[in-house]
Order: sequence, then structure tokens, then C-alpha cells
Amino acid sequence: MTKHTITVPDIGGSDAAEVVEILVAVGEEVSVDQGLLVLESDKASMEIPADAAGALVELLVKEGDQLAEGAPLAILELTDSSAAADVSESSDEDEATSKSDDPSSAPGATESPDGEPAQTAGETLLTVNVPAIGTDEAVDLIELEIELGQVVSEGDTLVVLESDKASMDVPAPESGTVRELLVSAGAQVKEGDPLLVLEVAGTIAAPAQKPAESSPLPQTQSGSGAPATKPASAATAAPAKEASSERTDSTSGTTVDSSADGYAGPAVRKLAREFGVPLAAVRGTGPRGRILKEDLHSYVKHALEAPSGSSASLAIAEIPDIDYSKFGAVEVVERSHLDKLTAENMQRSWLSVPHVTQFDDADITDMEAFRRSLKGEADARGSKLTPLPFLLKAVAVALKANPKINSSLSDGGSTLTFKQYVNVGMAVDTPAGLVVPVVRDVDQKSVWELADEVMELAGKARDRKLKPVEMQGAGFTISSLGAIGGRGFTPIVNTPEVAILGVGRADMQPVWSGESFAPRKLLPLALSYDHRVVNGGDAGRFLTALCDILKDMRRAIL
Repeated sequence: MTKHTITVPDIGGSDAAEVVEILVAVGEEVSVDQGLLVLESDKASMEIPADAAGALVELLVKEGDQLAEGAPLAILELTDSSAAADVSESSDEDEATSKSDDPSSAPGATESPDGEPAQTAGETLLTVNVPAIGTDEAVDLIELEIELGQVVSEGDTLVVLESDKASMDVPAPESGTVRELLVSAGAQVKEGDPLLVLEVAGTIAAPAQKPAESSPLPQTQSGSGAPATKPASAATAAPAKEASSERTDSTSGTTVDSSADGYAGPAVRKLAREFGVPLAAVRGTGPRGRILKEDLHSYVKHALEAPSGSSASLAIAEIPDIDYSKFGAVEVVERSHLDKLTAENMQRSWLSVPHVTQFDDADITDMEAFRRSLKGEADARGSKLTPLPFLLKAVAVALKANPKINSSLSDGGSTLTFKQYVNVGMAVDTPAGLVVPVVRDVDQKSVWELADEVMELAGKARDRKLKPVEMQGAGFTISSLGAIGGRGFTPIVNTPEVAILGVGRADMQPVWSGESFAPRKLLPLALSYDHRVVNGGDAGRFLTALCDILKDMRRAIL
């Protein structure tokens, strides 16, 4: 039977996603597209399906693991692998024929990478190399999990590699004893580079041969099992580390080694770069001292609260924890990962963007009459025609007329990027939290097409079936609370967008025509915008154009 490894698919540029639920068990028969587990990133929850049918022989992850694109998830034993088996048997026969003509392939003898016999009869030495890591570039070896002479079992972690996208454990391919270390922590390695030499369990110890001359990691012959010298990069760095002095971080008051880089995953490293925090100054509270996002948040919090010179701290005072159980019965419920990430994003947007909100009412009396007149046609088409498709169409026309609302700051605020496309996000409330699927090329689609796409995306959002690509690329967002209730609210800009439209509940109200009052259906609109980019005039012109189009949808075709 052929074994097949299932890996994490494209997760839309997220540095990592957390395994929040495992849907299968080892030994279970799975079919193509059957859900295996649920991942949750800072943008969405997604169910990862099986890309082949077979028996699940091994799960490579557990709940709580942080995974990046390309990380292995599970191993399947494929049910239909006869062709692969034939190829494998054919290959084995060819290899056996070749070895029968080669004296060095006699039983009990193995061949080292340079072509010389590696040991005598009954001995088997195995060089463990860097597996496929999804890139041709070098990655950091951040941790050695084993020592010389240590006995390891198949699947035990040998080393931990880290690129700018993911961390990866390299497991032992077989059980055995570590006879030679060919790398050290801090080395840079590529796919195929030798890491260490294992003496497979049950064999007689023998000196390991050095790896092939072509290896980019220099080392010396270790003789009788002594560890090889460190790679040049690590050896060169050692004196510098010894010479560097420890310093006391003025923010946290802890002593840190200025040459240390911290033990952290890609998502944490990215967040540290965004905060401008040196990882060496942060004390990790995770396993083996690993730095977590919470450690960064704590560091930044202390940095904001610490006095600077003679000036008082401008940090917001922390709200004290209260034991509410003193006042009556309580229930404490852990917030979902998506909820907490949404809260962090909202706080970051609120603190970093100078918000202004402008309000207006759109007269949608005629639009609603036109929409109701299409109900029979909508039923015949199998569509559900809500006000949202009309609103999307009107927003697209207004954005084309006011391109600054469809722009974003770039180059640290020195330039403004104007988008030539009209992609609009629509906030959807789901049991797992708030998600924002994106309707693409709104200006090029009919109201019927928009109605069908809105219903499809909303259904996927509620079922947690949205793909990462379906939540990317928005230049503007609509958040509608009309169906839930409320006449108005002030939405928070979804950075790096520069504006968001809040939609309230439409209601019949008396409107003065100049001679008398007439009942009209008014839709409350609230436009929040980034005042660094959009000024009151820009926002006023956009809202006026939007209200005019909604009042008379014929303007959408002009």
C-alpha cells in the first residue's frame, strides 16, 4: 500500500494557524474531501479536507499546534495504490539486480556517500538529511533536541528548523543511537543537507563516515564517534557571543544577552517586527522558554507603562480583575481564538487610525418597490434578492467616482495606493465570530450575480467553509446591522482600508417635500474613515453620490 502525506494547503498568507479541532482518528477510513481537522487563523476558521482516500495511519499534529502552509498533517495509506506498488516493486527489482553485480552490496555491507563501505557486516549507519522544506533557500536550525549517544525512537524530534514562514520538527526516520552530530544550533541548512548519523537499533557500533564532499555544511572527521566540529557560521559566531556582554533591559528590568535572538515561531517574530521589539529582551513563558504572543503583549504593556525620563507614562491604566462570584453565581467561558484575534485587530485599528464618522439617510423607497417587484423572477431563478446586492452595486459606482475611498496608505504613509479594482468586504456574524468574505469585481457584475454570490459567501461563512483567498483583497467594507436592529452605529475601519460603511435598519419616516410631508423609507448610513487619507469633503461627496444612486438605481448605469 502507498503512503501519502497530507499537508496544510494555502492559508492566505497567514504566518500560522492553530489546530482547534481534530475530526478524525488514527485507523479511520477517510474519503476524498472528508474534513480532517479545523484550522483557525487571525482571519478565519477553515476545515482541511483529505485530498485522497485511504486509511489514516498517523496524525502528525494535535490540538493547539500552530501550523503554516506546507506543514505535514497526517499520513494516509491509500486504498488504490496498485500502480504505485508496481512501480515500487519494479524499482526494487532493478536495485536488487544492480546490487547483485556489485561486490560492495554483499549482505551486511552499506555504502557511505563517498562510495566507500561505511561499516562491516551486521552494521547499519543512517545519515539523516534535511527533508523537503518547501524552499530552496537556507533555513535556521534553532534547536537540537538530541545529544551524542542518545537512543531515539522512530518519530522522535531530532532538530527544529525555522524559516521566515514556519517552524518544522525533523523526526527520526528509524529507531537507533545518535553516533555523530553534523550540525549545531544556529546553523543554516538547506533541503538535503546532512544533519546527523544514526546507528540503527540492534547493530554493532562503527565509526561513521563523513558526508559527501558536496555538502554545504563543513565538518571534520569525528573518528570514534566524537561530535564533528561546528559549521563555519556557528564557529565564527561563537567568539562574538562570548565577547558580548549581558545588559539589563530598561523596560522589563530583566538581564538579557544582547547577542541572543529568542526562541519564537514565525508569527511571533512577525509581530515582534511590527512592534519593534527585540526578541532577546523578551522572556518566553512557553515550552522550553519559547516566546509567545502573550509574552510580546506583556512586554509592550510594561514598556508603555514605564516612565520615560521625567515624563509621566501615557499608557492607559489597566482595568483591574474583579472576582464577580462575590456578588452571585457566574459562568466563565473561554473566548474562541477567532474572537480574541478580532478583538486584537479592532483595538489595533482603533488606536492607530484617527477615526471620523459621517452620517446620512438614503431614500430607498423606489429601490425597495423595484426589489419587491422582482420577487417572482427571483423565485424562478432560485435567487434571494435582498437589499445588499443593490447596496453593493451603488457602492461600486460611488467608489469609482471617489477613488480616494478605495485607496490605502503605503511606504510608511509616504505614498497612496489607488486600487483599479472594486472588491468589497461584507461583515458576516457567525457562531464562531465575525468574518469578512470579499465580493470581487463588484462593478463588473449584475445585481443577480451579486445576489447569488452574497448568499453563497454568507453560507460558507456560517458553515466555516470559507477559503483564505475568499477573505482577501477588499478595498472597502460594508457592515450591516439592519437585520439585527439599531438605527445607527460607528464602525471601526478595517485597516489597511481607509473607510467602512455601517448600515442601520431602514424605516418609514415623514419627509418634507417643500409643500407637505410624505412617507419615505430611509436607510441610515454611517461612513467611518481614516482622517489621515480621507477628509470631510471626500466623505461628504462619497455619501452624497451613494444616496443619490440608492434613491434612483437608474443612476448606476450612467
